[in-house]
Amino acid sequence: MSYYAHHIFFCLNERKHGEACCANQGAQAAFDYCKSRVKAAGLAGPGGVRVNKAGCLDRCNGGPVAVVYPDETWYTFVDHDDIDEIVDSHLKNGQPVQRLLLAPDVGR
Repeated sequence: MSYYAHHIFFCLNERKHGEACCANQGAQAAFDYCKSRVKAAGLAGPGGVRVNKAGCLDRCNGGPVAVVYPDETWYTFVDHDDIDEIVDSHLKNGQPVQRLLLAPDVGR
């Protein structure tokens, strides 16, 4: 058994010279919001969910991005409603949010 059922990693990387990056697309606010939602839902902690910061996840063109492990599910998101849906559907009920999945060919 794993210590956490899920980890969700948010790319918070900031690139120089105007290059595409998650930091310029609200990733920090989404991370903060997700962390508070996971805690409020009673999902945080051992056996539950860990919300993590990450450096570059090398999927910049799809940003902002987050990835859920161990499911290897990559998401892009726009607002708090999207984060709510990821928390409620995927992290709480185990159902990935199809409409927010990052296409597998999206890279840097």
